[in-house]
Amino acid sequence: MNTALNRRRHRRHMALFSAKYTAKEGTYRDLVKDIGAGGVFVCTRRKMVQGRTINLQIPILVFDKRLSLMGTVVRCDAAGFAVMFDKPIDEKIINAGDWGLTCAEDSLDSEDLKN
Repeated sequence: MNTALNRRRHRRHMALFSAKYTAKEGTYRDLVKDIGAGGVFVCTRRKMVQGRTINLQIPILVFDKRLSLMGTVVRCDAAGFAVMFDKPIDEKIINAGDWGLTCAEDSLDSEDLKN
C-alpha cells in the first residue's frame, strides 16, 4: 500500500513539461512528471534536501503565462523530488493546463490566474 498516495488531498495529473525552480543551492530547470493542485514531482538527478523551500515557475500554456509558486520539498529519491505547494493551485487552473500529456476539460478565464 502506498501511503504517500493516500496522504494526497488533490488528484495528480500526468505531465511532461520543463519547469524552472530556485532553491538555496541555485536556479535549475528540470522536467515535471506529475502535477496536482497541492504539488508536483520534479524528475532530476540533482540532490535536493527534504524540507528545503523552493520557488517553482510553472508554465500555463493556454494563457502563455507562468505561475510562480512557493513550496517545500517533502520527498526525495533517485528519480527526483516531490514538492508540496504552500498554497494549493485552483483546480480550474490544473484542469485547464496542457501538461504535455493531457488536454483541458474545464473552461477557464484568464481572470482565474490573477489570484
